[in-house]
Amino acid sequence: MPSPFPGMDPFLEEPSFWPDFHHDLISEIKAAINQSARPNYFARVEQRVYISDDNDPGRRVIVPDVRIIENTEPWRYGSSVSVAMQTVADVSEPIVVPTILDEQIEEFFLEIIDRQYRQVVTVIEVVSPTNKVTGARGSDSYRKKRAEVLSSPSHFVEIDLLREGQPVVTGDLIPPADYYVHVSRVEMRPSGQVWPIKLPQRLPSIKIPLRAPDPDLNLDLQSLFTNVYERSGYDLDTNYEVDPTPPLPIAYREWADRLLREKGLRSQSLTSMPETEGI
Repeated sequence: MPSPFPGMDPFLEEPSFWPDFHHDLISEIKAAINQSARPNYFARVEQRVYISDDNDPGRRVIVPDVRIIENTEPWRYGSSVSVAMQTVADVSEPIVVPTILDEQIEEFFLEIIDRQYRQVVTVIEVVSPTNKVTGARGSDSYRKKRAEVLSSPSHFVEIDLLREGQPVVTGDLIPPADYYVHVSRVEMRPSGQVWPIKLPQRLPSIKIPLRAPDPDLNLDLQSLFTNVYERSGYDLDTNYEVDPTPPLPIAYREWADRLLREKGLRSQSLTSMPETEGI
């Protein structure tokens, strides 16, 4: 069963879905490139590694914020000594709290490689949540890699299908949108092509540059998304009765509500719920 949305499905931005979707989309792009670019090029998955700890602002989009407290009436400082002595047990009882260790985070991206010269021709990134958290280790790592590619002889493509966080594509001439695709061709720098995409719009077909004079590859993002959605069976595991995470802005709430009810995926309208910030 296909996604009920005409373009990106906002329910797949939910943290429990995103890692699986991110992995499958990169794999789908890789397969499409290897089918159409042969025999002169091939695509391979590469990884970027960084360390995240409890001081990392991006931790909240990696590790669920679980706080389990068994002792519901803890002793609080400031109580009188007499009262405190009455409530303290003879033996201290444990409470359960998260133990968050430093964690090695792996983020995956694609490289298109010239088969003859074994050189990286194009780098393709599907942006992750940590890449969009200001000050996060994942953001610093991503932007460092981004700067390296943009100063190299390789083309650069970034696909941002996340509404939340600081956009990785910015500029006075770029209109506000929900999602972005950015293609930076070596011969056009510092200029590049940007697709600002609204939620109700179909994901675009983009041209992936290779080494001149070879023609560009056509990458139909909507078809690739549909393949991933259906093959992964997201329709079996998605609760369309509720608002997605992050929630939809006011501008789309009624539209999405009507769309899901027309497709029989929502039984009751949610448009009477408290309003969220608009776009």
